[in-house]
Amino acid sequence: MHKALLPVLFAAATLWAEPALTIYNGGFAVVRDTLPIELKQGVSQVTFAGATARLEPDSVILRDLVGKVPFQILEQSYRNDPISQPMLLSFFEGKSIDFVRRESTKPDQVIKGKVVRSGYVPGGEFTQPIIDVDGKLQFSLPGEPVFPALGEDNVLKPCLNWKLVSPTAAKITAEVAYVTQGFSWSASYNLVAEEKGDQVDLVGWITMRNESGTAFQDAKIKLMAGEVNKVTPPKPEMFAMSRAALADAGAPVVSEKAFDEFRLYTLAQPTSLRDRETKQVEFVRATGIKAARLYTYEGAEGANEDKSSKVQVYREFKNTLANHLGIPLPMGRARFYSQDTDRQLEFVGEDNIAHTPRDEMIRLHIGSSFDLVGERRVVSAQSSQAERKHTEVREVKLRNKKKEPVTILVIEHLNWSTNWTIAEPTAEFKKRNAGVIEFALTVQPDEEKTLTYKVNFTR
Repeated sequence: MHKALLPVLFAAATLWAEPALTIYNGGFAVVRDTLPIELKQGVSQVTFAGATARLEPDSVILRDLVGKVPFQILEQSYRNDPISQPMLLSFFEGKSIDFVRRESTKPDQVIKGKVVRSGYVPGGEFTQPIIDVDGKLQFSLPGEPVFPALGEDNVLKPCLNWKLVSPTAAKITAEVAYVTQGFSWSASYNLVAEEKGDQVDLVGWITMRNESGTAFQDAKIKLMAGEVNKVTPPKPEMFAMSRAALADAGAPVVSEKAFDEFRLYTLAQPTSLRDRETKQVEFVRATGIKAARLYTYEGAEGANEDKSSKVQVYREFKNTLANHLGIPLPMGRARFYSQDTDRQLEFVGEDNIAHTPRDEMIRLHIGSSFDLVGERRVVSAQSSQAERKHTEVREVKLRNKKKEPVTILVIEHLNWSTNWTIAEPTAEFKKRNAGVIEFALTVQPDEEKTLTYKVNFTR
């Protein structure tokens, strides 16, 4: 059974009560939330207390989605100095406050102390506080500090403030949107194959990480795949189911669609993403994908003798509907597992998948083969600078210690010149590009097969 990403349905012109996130590959996100506003005729003060700690203030948009009232923003400010114990201590430097000392075997004791140094440094750093108790200095708090009530100018978490002017009084539901650092997402794929055979099963996961300083409860989450250009600030911040899915298949966890020049993946259900939380959801599951093994031996890129003996192993499959996929796959790590007749899984290699549209071929490097050996040398080389010619005779030997025949793709680089001809090859070749040719050699068990050819270069 193969699950696919299905198109998501949106309700037109609806206002969402829960926040919404679009997370990008570049480590940032667009946050959208709603804010009920009661506008006065004239000037109104509005506060939004749900902002992140890594918000980009100049990216903020405040708008009335239905255009009910044409209000104007006179001022906007962003506060990211939430109240903390060290900050409150800094407000009372040079003053005396009460400290409550609690001990399990004694009654609570109130101690009067003068805050000589709070230890608070804006930006998150901290030094030891200094408290004067009965004329003696100590580098620790004598107990839990007790502060007077907070003033109206203090904030408990990052917030946005606006001064708005409106021609009329009205109640509206506005949208707040902004770009923030501190979010990331990535895709990963687990592929399971039999030890023998060309079919694999695939499960794709999306991993999201929130380090924005703010938790999001029941948020609508979208993931943008693609290379979106983002200007780097001058200073760092502080801190597949087929489309004809079977009727008994469950509803898709993630759906996808084209958006501008990118791909947009949408989680089907609202998801809570707490601060410093990593969350994973499955976004594709497919079985019976035909993924053929490919063996390659790549010789030296120049005329020097290459002593490498490694034959590389790849798996390649086409991202098509006929091959039980046919969906845009975001970039991510692909891990391969193989199972023997005892059904136990063993890890056999991994590689990275690039952003891959449907109907494209995917080739993943698994590792090198233990039982296949390659050997390459330049048998002879002659050059004539006067005639601007160079000739090489090359030899490649392949040995197969497996119990079954294998076909090995020999890749040869022709870098001396783009003008070349091949003479006397002992096997047929294909031209991959102006500087690379390929030979496909089938090697029987316990056989050593030799490939030779002459290449004539002209400049």
